[in-house]
Amino acid sequence: MDARGLPVFLLLNLPLAAQSPCPATPAYSPCELVFEIPAGEAAAHPNPYVSVQLQAEFRSPRHRTFLMPAYWDGGRRLVVRFAPTEAGHWDYRVTGNLAAFSGQTGSFTATESGSPGFVRVANGRHWATSEDNKAHLWMGDTSYRFAFLDRAVFDRVVEARAKQKFNHLRGLVIGDQEQAAKIFPSPDTPGVAHFQELDQRILALNRKGITADLVLAGDENHLAGLFPAWQQRERYIRYLVARYAALNVTWQGVQEFEEYQDGRALLKEIGLLLKKYDPYNHPRSTHTTATSAPLLGDGWMDYIVYQSSDDQLGAIEHQLYTVPQVNTEFAYEDSGAGKSHPHHVDSETFRHRLWNAAMNGQYPTFGNTGTYGGRKFTVDAKFLESPGAKAMTAWYEFFSRTRHWDLEPYFDADGGRALALEGVEYIVYVEKPGPVEVLVERHGYNVAWFNPVTGESLKQKDFKGERFAAEPPTRTQDWVLHISREGRKEGMLRSYKFESRPLPVQEVEQSPQKVPYTVAEPAGDTISLAAPPRFAVKLTRETRATRAMMFLWTGEVVAGGQGYRVLGTGKDGTLRFPKNLAKNFPAVLNLRVTALNANGKAYSIDKVYTLKP
Repeated sequence: MDARGLPVFLLLNLPLAAQSPCPATPAYSPCELVFEIPAGEAAAHPNPYVSVQLQAEFRSPRHRTFLMPAYWDGGRRLVVRFAPTEAGHWDYRVTGNLAAFSGQTGSFTATESGSPGFVRVANGRHWATSEDNKAHLWMGDTSYRFAFLDRAVFDRVVEARAKQKFNHLRGLVIGDQEQAAKIFPSPDTPGVAHFQELDQRILALNRKGITADLVLAGDENHLAGLFPAWQQRERYIRYLVARYAALNVTWQGVQEFEEYQDGRALLKEIGLLLKKYDPYNHPRSTHTTATSAPLLGDGWMDYIVYQSSDDQLGAIEHQLYTVPQVNTEFAYEDSGAGKSHPHHVDSETFRHRLWNAAMNGQYPTFGNTGTYGGRKFTVDAKFLESPGAKAMTAWYEFFSRTRHWDLEPYFDADGGRALALEGVEYIVYVEKPGPVEVLVERHGYNVAWFNPVTGESLKQKDFKGERFAAEPPTRTQDWVLHISREGRKEGMLRSYKFESRPLPVQEVEQSPQKVPYTVAEPAGDTISLAAPPRFAVKLTRETRATRAMMFLWTGEVVAGGQGYRVLGTGKDGTLRFPKNLAKNFPAVLNLRVTALNANGKAYSIDKVYTLKP
């Protein structure tokens, strides 16, 4: 058992096959096989990080196999870190380019642990834990500098966030450009001491039930600049997988991939490497300036990350993609530390954005300007107990009482935005208090108003019928209406399964005759990056369904290979062109306008322009 209390079992020299190197290893606890490169072979490997290839293939009691690479841990020390996923007898075989170890075998026994296992995708757009198949209500925090905080401050962060019900924390593995340059003074010389401390911090998070969402490099082309050759990037990814795949983690690529010179190709490269080397298949995505959805088609990503408070982007894309969606920066709360960006907002605005993100079908990640570790802010533990953190806890406690893994955006509600498992549960966020009306399947329902400020619920008179109408208790704040068949929910839990209803997927209407709008602007067929034009749609049919249309404007230069970028939202405005949209000019820009009407029906039309610098 290590000094911090988590069992880590060590094999100091690989034994013969009959020996058991990891006695009584609990499932989902890391077991470490430790190798000392013999003196006779060490001379051939002056830098083991570069030249040694060692791995162990583990076979489970049910004959599943896991291939885990070894990582260099300084000097002549190599480690294979592995977490058994089930109780019983495990065998392994070592291979690689060290003759002293290649071909040797061993075995150990794993015991039951009660661990829920690792986070995985479930029910299409939702999450579960791998061992107990229970729904996982993802609620994250942001601590970019978690690997560099004073240890006492880090411990306070972990303790506070665990008590507040947070179960994810995201941060940079190697920090910003200045910090990373010290950890990697050259691309093939990692600072082992940094990673040894990072090991302990991720283990500390896991002990508190918190998954580490690992951002592998910073923004502004950081990863490509630090590791300019593909071989260097592959070694880095293999190293991180070897150290951290046996722990409870997710992968979040790089900060703001759009700022990279060739971000899509780079993310595909490292994403496929994560997919190749990580035998646990931990969830993979990347941080973004808006949405990582443009990368979904490249075959490595299994959830979308957002950095946006724009409900039109979130609501529309939820209808287009059948993977989980996590919004890491719908807002950062300024509870006294100050603000430096438009998405740094007061505590009340933060709460509103939190609940709107939830109504988009997104899972939230928190940030406070006093704790998130931005370049311009000092991390101060006094901001851990902020109003926004308390609002997150209230959000978690509310949704933990729902069938959140079955909820999807619901459009038969007036006066608020809704989620529902139709016929079972309806949740309406009333941001601007006033009359609320919800169409429900005809049953008897329990009704309550939830206060997102205090976390208190006010039980109302039960309701039976098809059309529920009411007003919130007060008009001085936002409220959440909860209409549910609690008895029905209890019965469903007795036969718990994620495949409890079909995943709603709609076919986007693209027929010009059926799409109820046209592109009015930009006019003509040429667009200049130097003078971004206005955009606007013109409705061709006025109906009840078009009374509250949402619009998403995206653009793609197919020849550039970068995927689409968000250029604007809403009925009209001015196009915003990101960096690296095109490399060569003139370019052909495919402009797409996707819309969602008040009934939740999605439409899309395209228009082609010549793009000039």
